[in-house]
Amino acid sequence: MRQTYEVIGGPEIGRTNLPGLRETMAGMGLDGFYIPHEDEYQNEYLPACNERLSWATGFTGSAGAAFIFAKSAIIFVDGRYSLQVKTQVAPKLFEIGDLLDPGPFGWLAKQKLAGKTIGYDPRVVSPDALEKLADAARKANVKLVDVERNPVDVAWTDRPAEPVAEVVGHDLKFAGETSSSKRSRIGQALSEANIDAAVITSPASLAWLFNIRGGDVARTPLPLGRAVLFSDGQAELFLKPEKISGSLGAHLGNEVALRPVNELERRLAKLSGKNVSVDPSSASSWFFETLGSSGAHVHRHGDPCMLPRAKKNAVEVEGARNAHRRDGAALSRFLRWFEAHGQTGEVSEIDAARKVEEYREATGELKDLSFNSISSAGPNGAINHYRPDVASNRKLERGTLFLLDSGGQYLDGTTDVTRTLAIGDVADEMKERFTRVLKGHIALARVRFPKGTTGSALDALARLSLWEAGLDYDHGTGHGVGSYLGVHEGPHRIAKAPNTAALEPGMIVSNEPGYYKADGYGIRIENLQVVTEPRAIAGGDREMLGFETLTLAPLDRRLILPGLLSEQEWMWIDRYHARVLGEVGPLMSEDDRAWLAQACAPL
Repeated sequence: MRQTYEVIGGPEIGRTNLPGLRETMAGMGLDGFYIPHEDEYQNEYLPACNERLSWATGFTGSAGAAFIFAKSAIIFVDGRYSLQVKTQVAPKLFEIGDLLDPGPFGWLAKQKLAGKTIGYDPRVVSPDALEKLADAARKANVKLVDVERNPVDVAWTDRPAEPVAEVVGHDLKFAGETSSSKRSRIGQALSEANIDAAVITSPASLAWLFNIRGGDVARTPLPLGRAVLFSDGQAELFLKPEKISGSLGAHLGNEVALRPVNELERRLAKLSGKNVSVDPSSASSWFFETLGSSGAHVHRHGDPCMLPRAKKNAVEVEGARNAHRRDGAALSRFLRWFEAHGQTGEVSEIDAARKVEEYREATGELKDLSFNSISSAGPNGAINHYRPDVASNRKLERGTLFLLDSGGQYLDGTTDVTRTLAIGDVADEMKERFTRVLKGHIALARVRFPKGTTGSALDALARLSLWEAGLDYDHGTGHGVGSYLGVHEGPHRIAKAPNTAALEPGMIVSNEPGYYKADGYGIRIENLQVVTEPRAIAGGDREMLGFETLTLAPLDRRLILPGLLSEQEWMWIDRYHARVLGEVGPLMSEDDRAWLAQACAPL
């Protein structure tokens, strides 16, 4: 569970691994090869054995792609990683491109590669991505071929073994609904759509649908496997036999058949003539090719578990509240420690990350971190998804800012919280930009909105104060969060990019505007919040949804410029801090509670 801080990636890895990969590619008759970050399960966070992009390039971020050629290479990352990639990838070996514009496929389409052969692995490329890749290959006049075995896997001679963590049941007191009930209502929806069966490829959907959890992926309790759900509510669950405990069969019941994962292809062949739905955004093109060649009538439908999974039931929402109170007490204890020790100039980023982890572990309820802590001091704070290691580790210096983005996995909920803290006296510019970020955060916390509103319609609220000063940030404002599952989940989000998933009651989403000054500092304020049931507003003519803030931890009042706040904004801060003290205080010692009372004092 503990986070490690060894140097991962970097130019030396690229120098070591590219020659072997290129030799393997040449032996397969390939002039180039496409490597996405995604693995066979289209996961964001991968087991070590599937970190192919990191192995080939040195880049450790959670989104990216690369083309490797015989004498050149290019890696694509988004705005979150534009600074990080430059510290991890050898500049003499890799060109750096933008993952969104033009993106790997837009880039390929403009290259002059006539007569070249580019390979891809159909097990890790979604059909949507494959269509774009094939179109780009046609425009570049190259031959695109699928490979029987991924050349990265061949060249990676010390590749870690595939994980075989035990799959366990997730108790009904946390799940709030039985697997049988979930399968019945999802199966009914399939039947109404004239679908005989749905192939479930997302590990998060497997975990939710069958009320199971695993340990195959770091920081997320996912069981890697597959399933087929039939319209009558019965299902087949495919797992490695080594993962199956003696009690799992009894937990699943008689309507779920446990099968070895190596039987998957043969069982899919038995769906010949059936109407079968598969999600093109979460299933690889291999599933579509396999089902199509078996004679199934394949329908490109979204994962039927995604939206129900995102809409937390009453038990899950109450669990999230409890998890955030517990987590807030741990984080508040850290903030007291930071006030006493973080100002000395002797504490490092790694020291701080370890200390907040200790406080979470002291709850006795922590199962894992929800992601590797982003503990960033000074200019490292400007790297959105920075993770400290022994090479980059900085001391926390007075006159600078410290940004800590961290969270925990608990049986009753998943947390994710960011606080930006002053170290000594800091510049007025830092306070002014912190306050503008806070204004955006408050706007998104207070907003009321009608049914059918998407996160993309709300995103500008979090940016308005920054825009007024000619400022912005290059990441989304909010992502969905699971219930003892992934810290990032869909289908909803809050971002500039259009999104068709309306915000619905029970959805948990982050509220995390920020500001980043390259080579200077980073600011982000993040709370999780849950969409509330629609309520009438006095004098209004329609009901409105809203948000309830879940995260409970004090803000650094030293960074707030009250003169920039409206009366409603400072009242929100005072009410929020009063709530923090009222709900978190009882979980703390008398001394810690006295400190919290000061930290939460009215503006």
